[in-house]
Amino acid sequence: MAHLDTKVKDRALKSMAKALMNNSSYIIGENIKDVENAKNNNMSKALVDRLTLDGKRIKAMADSLTDISRLKDPVGQVLERRVRPNALLIKKVTSDCVGLSLKSGNCVILRGGSDAINSNTAIFEVLNDEALKNKLPEGAITMIKGTDRSIIKDLLAQEGLIDLVMPRGGESLIREVADNSKIPVIKHYKGVCHTYVDESADLDMATHICFNAKVQRPGVCNAMETMLVNRSIAKKFLPRMIGMFKEAGVEIRGCLETKSIVSDINEAREEDWYTEYLDLILSVKVVGDADEAIEHIMKYGSYHSDAIVTKNKKTAEKFLNEVDSACVYVNASTRFTDGNQFGKGAEIGISTDKIHARGPVGAEELTSYKYVIYGKGQVRK
Repeated sequence: MAHLDTKVKDRALKSMAKALMNNSSYIIGENIKDVENAKNNNMSKALVDRLTLDGKRIKAMADSLTDISRLKDPVGQVLERRVRPNALLIKKVTSDCVGLSLKSGNCVILRGGSDAINSNTAIFEVLNDEALKNKLPEGAITMIKGTDRSIIKDLLAQEGLIDLVMPRGGESLIREVADNSKIPVIKHYKGVCHTYVDESADLDMATHICFNAKVQRPGVCNAMETMLVNRSIAKKFLPRMIGMFKEAGVEIRGCLETKSIVSDINEAREEDWYTEYLDLILSVKVVGDADEAIEHIMKYGSYHSDAIVTKNKKTAEKFLNEVDSACVYVNASTRFTDGNQFGKGAEIGISTDKIHARGPVGAEELTSYKYVIYGKGQVRK
């Protein structure tokens, strides 16, 4: 894989995109089995939606592959070039990558859970068949079809054979991987994302942003879980905003001050501020100023994605500088935290780690580097 020409990888990616579209009926048919199982197991509507594939979502997957094919190949780029006083030429160049494997020139091992086993298998079969038709090495894409969690422990012990682990799933799975892996892990435990509506906010804009952040796809990690509202605009903003949420089926869990403004909501408990609902449930808190909003986010948040709605540039800069999350927004929905939306073609996950990769993890973030040194007989004295 490391020696594949860029044209070969890009041709394979485009061909795989077409294969997804050509086999969409087959994939949707297999997905229906997973969706029915999920409903029978009383999975929440938001998570069923996250699991569901339709023509539009398969097209989005195909478009991502096409977009990746158009990206500059990250392998072999010269990141840095130095000529030392002793005339050694030193280059820092990209080498191994993991994830978005075809573009980055590496193999990938896929292992999904039981909830989506039929969908995962169908997608894997379509993509792998197309990869082999395009002369990619056998095994470049591998799927482990067993869903027993004991398999994960076996994978995590393969130090020296596997370079990186990227767990996707619930917090318990990710913590289990991080605690047991002998291999480096890029992870985020959960997405407790906030939107703070400042006293100077355009309230129409704030309404659209907050509604989108919570309701568009509540079962994903970049959906808003807590809305913070400045006290000076709370009485004007909250009745209208909560009314819209209720019409969309959102359960509101508010602080005592929120309940004093809109009484027919549930009272938030301490654990609610820490909770990633992944559902049509929202915590709401009234705060005195941006400092209190930032303090709340840094105590209860998960360093994923947080936003401020404000007209005040100074307050916006303060929020951007002091909220230490992977993605921080001014006057935009947290739902944009996504590799495709960031122009990366796709992502293998969102990282909330502070070392190496943060935010949507694409080919560049999963690229390692090495130093290549050119000499003319120099020896160290």
